Amino acid sequence: MLAVWVEQLLGFATGALGAIRQDERYPTLMAWAREEGPALVGGDAALAQALAPELWSQTPLARLDFAAEPLARPGRNEPCWCDSGRKTKRCCGAVSLPGHVPTHLMWMLSLRDWKGDTLKAALASGRAPAQALLEAGLIAAESGQRGRAQQILEALFERADWLTLPEQAEPAFEILIDLYQERGFNRKREALLDAVLDRGPLFLRGVALERLCLMHLDNDDLDSARAAFVRAQQALPDSPTLAYIEAMLLLHEGHEQEAAERSRFWFRRLARQGDLEPDQLQFLADLAENPGATLADQLLSAEEDLAEPLVALQALLAELPVAPRLEIRRDDEGGLEYHSTAREDTLFAAWQKVFKSRVESDAPMGFDEDPWSQAGEWLPALCAHPEWLDSPAVLQALALALASRFGSLPWMAPSLFEPLATRLERWLEQVRAEGEGGFPWESADNAVLLRSGLALVVGMERGARARSRELAERLLALDAQDSLGLRELVLDQLLREGRDRAALELSVRELEGEDDEAPPLGLLMGRVLALYRLERHDEADAALTEVHRHNAHVVAMLCAENPRPVGSGGDGVAAPGSRAEAWQYRTLMRDQWRTTPGALDWLQGRLGE
Repeated sequence: MLAVWVEQLLGFATGALGAIRQDERYPTLMAWAREEGPALVGGDAALAQALAPELWSQTPLARLDFAAEPLARPGRNEPCWCDSGRKTKRCCGAVSLPGHVPTHLMWMLSLRDWKGDTLKAALASGRAPAQALLEAGLIAAESGQRGRAQQILEALFERADWLTLPEQAEPAFEILIDLYQERGFNRKREALLDAVLDRGPLFLRGVALERLCLMHLDNDDLDSARAAFVRAQQALPDSPTLAYIEAMLLLHEGHEQEAAERSRFWFRRLARQGDLEPDQLQFLADLAENPGATLADQLLSAEEDLAEPLVALQALLAELPVAPRLEIRRDDEGGLEYHSTAREDTLFAAWQKVFKSRVESDAPMGFDEDPWSQAGEWLPALCAHPEWLDSPAVLQALALALASRFGSLPWMAPSLFEPLATRLERWLEQVRAEGEGGFPWESADNAVLLRSGLALVVGMERGARARSRELAERLLALDAQDSLGLRELVLDQLLREGRDRAALELSVRELEGEDDEAPPLGLLMGRVLALYRLERHDEADAALTEVHRHNAHVVAMLCAENPRPVGSGGDGVAAPGSRAEAWQYRTLMRDQWRTTPGALDWLQGRLGE
């Protein structure tokens, strides 16, 4: 019965609003209610006549700057407000409405219908109830009206009194953050997060901190992610989402064992409280058993149309046969070259019929268009034709595509990247087995293997660090010119593994061979950190002096607790010596300085020198 009433109420209110908007006068509404209204409430003329004044009293009117013109509720013996001429007790007062009429209903429907300047003026009036803004914004988002949804939800969160926000504002907040991200409004996204953290209600502060933590993880800023997680833990200590975020954070930091231990802790703690939904409890149980696999399964299940073909791809990669041999030759100068064969070209041509994106030959990684827009075609086709992966060009395209979507997620490395790495490593072993000689990027089809290696190094960097480093070192041994820019990556991974002597040796060797006027900041700072950890403080001081000549901002940027992010321009390349370069280094490596005892204090002490 209630469902019938809700349906009738929405239909009647929508029709009533259309009548009101003709001239925004009460008699027009009542004429409509008597003539057309009964058909919308099951033919009940008395109900239609009684409902119309209730809705009029809450309707925003453009002629009154979007205020309502409420009617005075008459007494039992006074003339009825429907203008029937009868006493209220013998007219609308004798009608019992079948259910509740929300006080924000006509505002919500108006926000759903208004457009352009009228909508803008209505929102600027500040009269819209929070619940109306919330519901209208959610409806617009669900129907794909992203601009309207953003406009309405912005008005909800621009209210002066945040403490009056309904608790259902949480999904609206997350939708607005997502809209800002999708539409490129990064400053608005950051401002909203800052505002919520500064003065928002507790339930929204926790959500904002969780989102902030995830944003930092997406940007590989592990130190900021850790700080946001600690704040979220203080704001919402019993939130089940914290278990999920901490597991993600620890896996990003390379602490697989600790991720499992903390997941078990969260499961025991939250299970004892007994207020979780069964599916939440099962997710926590799965997380406690195997954090990486659980996060991978969750990610794939969230992929909607691609979930099934991605799972099929995992199964295919797990059963790949041994890679066939390649054709390796020597050039006139003794260098090694890979040449694709007719069979490999045929396989690649079949793949390109479904995989329409083209690898950009002048870039280390990248396509001329997003391959995932056609993934519904090429993923199933590849699973049906696993022999395509006998072609290094196909493996290259697949590795690049996977790295672009899953490369920053450590839990995806075992099932997606490591099987492809096994295949590529066999080919690289074959190249090295041909004997000494360089394997330069520009020769023959060498770039296909080298670019594939870079994509797999990136894909495994978080979830299989040791293997990622070993593959990077193998690529560096083949391509001494480091066409892929792998030196800094190998150095960072050695420092993360605590292999400080090896890191120092690498940094010194590479810096001595550096002919550029501006050596990479990562190599310079990596040498400083390795020297500090090895307690060679005088040498670390001297190395830091050299860093300061290269970039005068990096020490202050590392020591600051909450510096403002610095963009590096559209191409993502920071100029040597710039604040953007310092910010990029901080993002990648501050967590290593923070977790090295005394390191940040040592840097801080040198700021004033």
